[in-house]
Amino acid sequence: MLVVKSAGEPGSVRIPVGSDLALHALVRGGDGAIPFLFVHGLASNARLWDEVAEAVAEAGHGSVAVDQRGHGRSSQCDDGFDFATLAGDLAAVIDATVARPVVAVGQSWGANVVLEFAARLPDRVAGLGLVDGGFIRLGDAFPSWDEAQERLAPPSFEHLTRNQLEVMMRQHLAGFSDNAIAAQLANFEEDPDGTVRARLRRHNHLTILQQLWEHDPDAVVRDVKQPIRVIAVNGSGPSHSDRVATFASGADNVTVDWVTGHHDIHAEQPQVVADTLIELAREVGP
Repeated sequence: MLVVKSAGEPGSVRIPVGSDLALHALVRGGDGAIPFLFVHGLASNARLWDEVAEAVAEAGHGSVAVDQRGHGRSSQCDDGFDFATLAGDLAAVIDATVARPVVAVGQSWGANVVLEFAARLPDRVAGLGLVDGGFIRLGDAFPSWDEAQERLAPPSFEHLTRNQLEVMMRQHLAGFSDNAIAAQLANFEEDPDGTVRARLRRHNHLTILQQLWEHDPDAVVRDVKQPIRVIAVNGSGPSHSDRVATFASGADNVTVDWVTGHHDIHAEQPQVVADTLIELAREVGP
């Protein structure tokens, strides 16, 4: 198990999860309070959790933020994007780092992943934080996978330089800190000609979307007994609020907090997210 000596100071580790596959994670020590596992969303990376992790560290909580397979600084691969394999990845990360039950927190697709993780491996999870996700059921919005694929396929940024991409981000992500912008830029790598491309390969992006389209979180949540705290973002229309309400009504251990902001609320308003998660941690562990 990795030991990080300074509370809040991240250590960078690689955790084998297969013969040619390793996951990258950022580990921060704490003061003995229950640790957090932070799981990013689709086409994102662990660094989006930096400021939340720093805030919970100040309250005594260690954490591990993982780059899921095919994302960030983890190994590239072309399989293993099903929920069962992703849950196994998270178990390996916990075993190699904090080695105790965690408050598992995911954002967007990552929230659906940690929901599945808690249902499949309940002994590893003391509580769940679902940040504008976990309740995602794409099959409700798109009756066929072909329609979902057409509407949700990722845009191409390959004609842009890194500087052009940063200018675009700063225009669309007003209010994000410099650290949050840098974390968003880490979703891309720079080619020799100066243009950028997404770290997550396009075909893997589509594979994950199809897994998410097939996923039924309303069924999964009934198997999760730990306390669940949903941080849902206002502004996505009535269908969003209806989806959250339907999900939350499926189990009596779900609490919903509504906030106003960006879908990446953990990067935009890290202290707001951290304060809610610290409340959850105090509820479920020392």
